Amino acid sequence: MELRTLRYFLAAAQVGNITKAAELLHITQPTLSRQMMDLEKEIGTSLMLRGKNGLSLTDDGIFFRQRAEEIVELADRLEQAFVERNADVNGVIAIGATEAVGGRLFAKIIKKFSDKYPLVQFDLYNEMAENIVDRIDKGLIDVGLLLEPVDTEKYDFVRLSQKETWGVLMRDDHPLAKRAFIVPEEITDYPLILPSREKVRAEILHWLKCEEKDLRVPLSYTLLSNAVLLVEEGLGCAFCLDGALAIHSSPHLCFVPVRPEHTTQSVLAWKKKHLFSPAASLFIQEINMLRANLE
Repeated sequence: MELRTLRYFLAAAQVGNITKAAELLHITQPTLSRQMMDLEKEIGTSLMLRGKNGLSLTDDGIFFRQRAEEIVELADRLEQAFVERNADVNGVIAIGATEAVGGRLFAKIIKKFSDKYPLVQFDLYNEMAENIVDRIDKGLIDVGLLLEPVDTEKYDFVRLSQKETWGVLMRDDHPLAKRAFIVPEEITDYPLILPSREKVRAEILHWLKCEEKDLRVPLSYTLLSNAVLLVEEGLGCAFCLDGALAIHSSPHLCFVPVRPEHTTQSVLAWKKKHLFSPAASLFIQEINMLRANLE
């Protein structure tokens, strides 16, 4: 299986039409059709359904497309890394960030580095921690801002000093909105919006001293930004951290911390023993200078 074939497949999948994809790729329609049939024969499954209105992907095709995109992106990054070695410091650093107060410090580091190396660009992925870790493992993200708990055995990392406090985000007309703090058991009678992240979700259920089947959970979220809109609409109260910028998006919402206090910290993490581009290596050096200051 050649990288060129993957690029052909992705073009056809994106356009949804073999003829139009062939025009974009500057090859003939029969050539592209033959390449796609050979690809399906090679992997032993059907990837595309051909119809009068164009083509659509099978379930296997959707899975294959996701993996093909990752392979092509990684190949492009590898090629770019060798280009960067023979030029002034430039190129693209891929970073991932979850919602955390540590994002403010991360932003300062990025700005400082950008001032020093103006030819360098950043690609920012806003994702939940598990997705960022997955992309770090695959070499698609250089540095990620993650919220603990994080399995750091296979990563080098810097733990940021700022602590984030857990609490409940609710409408300002909620019966518990005026409280200085909430004991978790007090909120169990109300609809709750919980993080999708399994480890965090299990910890919250431990604080609540109940099983999820005993709660009303109308929604789970990965990133809080859109869930905030549903809190504002009255769907439920959201367990979240005070460092999430989204909780300050509406004057009609309030954040009430839980007691006893539960806090967490952010880490900047990158893959151990990984060959980074010159730009990414310099960026990691900048982060390691932060480590020295923290210690």
